[in-house]
Amino acid sequence: MTDAHGRLHHVELWVPDLGRAVAAFGWLLEELGYERFQEWSAGRSWRLGPTYLVVEQSPAMAGGRHERTAPGLNHLAFHVRDEAEVERLVAAAATRGWALMFADRHPYAGGEGHYAAYLENEDGFEVELVAPARIVPEG
Repeated sequence: MTDAHGRLHHVELWVPDLGRAVAAFGWLLEELGYERFQEWSAGRSWRLGPTYLVVEQSPAMAGGRHERTAPGLNHLAFHVRDEAEVERLVAAAATRGWALMFADRHPYAGGEGHYAAYLENEDGFEVELVAPARIVPEG
């Protein structure tokens, strides 16, 4: 067994609508290689290796929409295989509850040489899909 010290164990997102969250996050996570992990009346989770992501519609939740510009979680960023996979996911995301953010600067909204897509779902959660950095030969 490898040493897990310091690695992310899980992330739990409280969502205002479990069905919407399962549809949007479930699709995306499964496209990224996560597998369904746990299911209960108020939540679901998906796992990739030792790390898992939870969406839960908790009765203790205050407010009705996530605000990424408020203190707290701004976004989740995921590694993606390559630039073509970023674009495939962007194209499919529009029918899965996600909208492309910063479309006028896509795919370099994060800066020159940072090939990524920024998606936001109906409940205000943002994900970033990041392709590996290109290595430009010198000379």
